[in-house]
Amino acid sequence: MSSLSENVRKHRRRAGMSQEQLAEAARLSLGLVRKAEQGGNLSVESIHALARALGTTTSELFATEAPAPVRVNEGDGPKLSELRRALMPPIGLRDVLVQANKAPSLESVRREIDDSHALYHADHYDSVAKKLPGILRDAEAAVTVAEEGEARNEAIAIRGSALLLAGKYLTQIRRDDMAYHAISLGIRDAREVGNRSIAATGVVGMAWLLLRQDRFDEAEHLAAVTADEIEPRMSTATPGELALWGELLLRVAAAAIRNNRPDTAKQARKMTATAASALSREHVDFRQHWTTFGPVTAEAKAIEDLSLIGDFRGVLDRADAGPVSAKALRKLGQPSTNSWDRHRLDVARAHTKLGSHQDAMDELGALKESSPEWLKHQPMARYIMEDLLKSRKRTLTEEMRGMALHLGITG
Repeated sequence: MSSLSENVRKHRRRAGMSQEQLAEAARLSLGLVRKAEQGGNLSVESIHALARALGTTTSELFATEAPAPVRVNEGDGPKLSELRRALMPPIGLRDVLVQANKAPSLESVRREIDDSHALYHADHYDSVAKKLPGILRDAEAAVTVAEEGEARNEAIAIRGSALLLAGKYLTQIRRDDMAYHAISLGIRDAREVGNRSIAATGVVGMAWLLLRQDRFDEAEHLAAVTADEIEPRMSTATPGELALWGELLLRVAAAAIRNNRPDTAKQARKMTATAASALSREHVDFRQHWTTFGPVTAEAKAIEDLSLIGDFRGVLDRADAGPVSAKALRKLGQPSTNSWDRHRLDVARAHTKLGSHQDAMDELGALKESSPEWLKHQPMARYIMEDLLKSRKRTLTEEMRGMALHLGITG
């Protein structure tokens, strides 16, 4: 097994660079490069920078050694105990029996899934968590009592949709293992009944989860292969088909740019723009695809690329122009709350890196007002706030103290 320090040192020597030259090429401090080669912990952002300077992929630098022990937050288990029981029931020598005195109608389960999607995108995570166990049990019961044939296939497809909803929620709150379990089961349900649309929607979610785990090679390959399989005929494609294809291309680009594969990312972004331009505005239909997709989403994600490669001036130049301008939003429609909030977080980060600290606080404050629960689950928000606190030479303002408390930053 190799460590990050060994990988960095190996690639630096192979490139014929000194530590000083690597630091300059990566735009990092010499101390951080030395820390990397001495086995210290680095942020993924710093590893991205090293990979770009060394002309290799980010994945090539990642360590493969055993991680440090994970400390679970006290009290976290009971909060998700009902969802765990519904999603991962005990399995023995016989099938788990679902106790259902009255089988729910498939339409009622569909409505519950739709309502929970609306709650999720309105940032009401607690409400989603409360509804999910019942949805999953009802979906399982519907499959159990359904007769063979078309009725059973429909029930399995709806169960698949319920599982993907659970996977979306669990990925957002960073419960990766539970999310993987839910998404993989949802994809398998959809594949079993031949529903390519639901299965491909699950692949969008799976690629998102893999990205969250820094598994860039796998995320890119999975999304690219699936995008090729479902690529629609532009002249006859429905908005839902275009949106689903576009979402997969977004995942390809996101994985490639994080893995220091800019040419692949550029090509994927170009194809994403083609899918987005074929839509007159943002399209949303959670029964057909993972989230909202259209011209605004495509531009916001292209700006995210600039943030990832450190072009913060470029982020601010495009942050409120073109498809993401106020005028365009009125014409093209709003992207999903998560996509828009992530865009504004990129803007806040750019302000921080360029020394506009009050502008960064204004962006964070707006996000705290509009999406307080979402913000709590964003590591980038904590990184931005920590940078602001480190650079603050005067006494913290009440706004800064409140934001640090909201994000769980102590000390």
